[in-house]
Amino acid sequence: MAKIILTGDRPTGRLHLGHFVGSLRRRVELQNSGEFDEIFIMIADAQALTDNADNPEKVRQNIIEVALDYLSVGLDPAKSTLFIQSQVTELCELAFYYMNLVTVQRLQRNPTVKAEIALRGFAEGAAEGDTTQRQGIPVGFFTYPISQASDITAFRATTVPVGEDQEPMIEQTREIVHKFNAVYGETLVEPEILLPENAACMRLPGTDGKAKMSKSLNNCIYLSDTAEEVKKKVMGMYTDPDHLRVEDPGKVEGNTVFTYLDAFSRPEHFSKYLPEYASLDELKAHYGDQLPPVRINTNGHANLINGRDVCPELKGRIDTLSISLNANNAADYVALCHPIQGEEAYQAMLDFAKESKTYVPHVVFTVVDKGTDPAEIEESRSIAQSLGVQLRVRAYIDS
Repeated sequence: MAKIILTGDRPTGRLHLGHFVGSLRRRVELQNSGEFDEIFIMIADAQALTDNADNPEKVRQNIIEVALDYLSVGLDPAKSTLFIQSQVTELCELAFYYMNLVTVQRLQRNPTVKAEIALRGFAEGAAEGDTTQRQGIPVGFFTYPISQASDITAFRATTVPVGEDQEPMIEQTREIVHKFNAVYGETLVEPEILLPENAACMRLPGTDGKAKMSKSLNNCIYLSDTAEEVKKKVMGMYTDPDHLRVEDPGKVEGNTVFTYLDAFSRPEHFSKYLPEYASLDELKAHYGDQLPPVRINTNGHANLINGRDVCPELKGRIDTLSISLNANNAADYVALCHPIQGEEAYQAMLDFAKESKTYVPHVVFTVVDKGTDPAEIEESRSIAQSLGVQLRVRAYIDS
């Protein structure tokens, strides 16, 4: 039997990170794996009309937006068949026949249907003139699990890569396949669901901490957002409402920022962007500590200037100490920094870094890469390693 994928999206707006981690990223991997004979990716415009019948132009315009998002993440028309649902008229015909195999009660029990009805504000018994709820549940929307079954089975799909919230829909499709085959003989193929491997990707929460990223909740980071737009949304992200004081321990579970780190961070990111932590697990452990997340940038001359050892006083007060290394030897250090203590300042800085590690969880040397010879960067790294501290190489910014 041929291995076939069918999946897709409703063109009701631009695609967001929830789509990306839930299915798009996996689609690209599957497309490039060479494991499947055919891959069909559908822009489900007919299905989008089930709750947008009063605004067909919205659906029409977003067909192009979704297609562009597909191309932007790496879906390749040379490897995957991208198509528009309404252009395959047989899909509606097949859905019509499937309706005879599904009861109203079974659709009412579908948890995804119930959740989507509530999300969109449909109310079967809404009072006349009640503008807070949409009047009634459109039949087309109520029966869209049947439409999905038509899409999947028409292309004889064996695999459907989707997010966790779509699992009840695939189960509904299997039930239709069983009933159809029992009546008409072995005709339809029973599909299997393919869920994201990363648990954090099964259902990415919105930036407001809500269970699902959704256009209607205005809590999305879109694939087409600019870097500035992404930064603004991340900085305003829901985090830990119980973390009222800086000295209080934080809570990782349910913290949207950490959920996103689970979904997107990779081990190599920490050495590049957050060298004071070796891994995400270490960052999580530290967030739950009672040490205040305070970082100090210094030249490392505190002991020399004060004439005493100030390192013990740092214990429990800060969690990250960033020290400017600036040079790999005393002569270059003096030429660059002009400390009043002369070459003695360089050794004092190294000693300060080494001793601080006893009292501060994260000690980091920093150097600025202003077209610096890579060999010099590696020498700086060796100095840092010899003292047991991290090295962070910062890009030079010409102000």
